[in-house]
Amino acid sequence: MRIMGLDVGDCTIGVAVSDEMGWTAQGLTTIRRSSIEKDLAAIKKLLNIYNAEEVVIGLPKNMDGSLGKRANLVLEFVDSLKGRLSIPITTWDERLSTVAVTKVLLEADMSRKKRKRVVDKLAATYILQGYLDSKKGLRK
Repeated sequence: MRIMGLDVGDCTIGVAVSDEMGWTAQGLTTIRRSSIEKDLAAIKKLLNIYNAEEVVIGLPKNMDGSLGKRANLVLEFVDSLKGRLSIPITTWDERLSTVAVTKVLLEADMSRKKRKRVVDKLAATYILQGYLDSKKGLRK
């Protein structure tokens, strides 16, 4: 069963998908946001192409675990998806996912321009891999 991971931002949505066994996450693309309808259409298209049966969306909690403005915006997006998709949608604590991915890219000496193009897709991969690992009991 494939699972799709999303990193929802103000301007972009990073997208990742699992392999068919649900063991590893691979980055797919970054959707440039324009309107909720176009964003949802792009997600639905990818869900159909990859036959994903679940969506995991990163929830950017504050360091103390509380929900701030950004998390509430993501939850509004989740509600929009739930009204239009008939598959399970799960939120996943994504604290520091973009920071972790950016650190790896900096250590790889990737230019700022290249980092900007891949950071959201890789953050979605990081979020999805954490979720997949938790289902297998690899992360607590």
